[in-house]
Amino acid sequence: MNEVITNNPKKRDEALAALHQVIDPEIGLNIVDLGLLYQIDFDEGNKIVFISMTLTTQFCPMGDSIRSNAGQAMQQAFPDYTIDIDLVFDPPWSPERISEQGQEFLNR
Repeated sequence: MNEVITNNPKKRDEALAALHQVIDPEIGLNIVDLGLLYQIDFDEGNKIVFISMTLTTQFCPMGDSIRSNAGQAMQQAFPDYTIDIDLVFDPPWSPERISEQGQEFLNR
């Protein structure tokens, strides 16, 4: 699994805990263990959380739902912040981004 980049390691775990609750409905695995997150940055001055994430494919029919659910999870965790989620496809997602826990879940 690739590490999620952040400019605020202190808030990283709280953000990942919130995003861990967002499930890709087609795969049944959360977006953290699926490796969909690239970067989470906190702009403390303007109270904005910037998230860079991807989907398993650009044509994911659940993409809007996943993005919306991620935004809602982060808004609950960080109610004083504006959440700005950017979907990117470069670098493209690959199964190698799936965490060890995610691989165990998928192989059960």
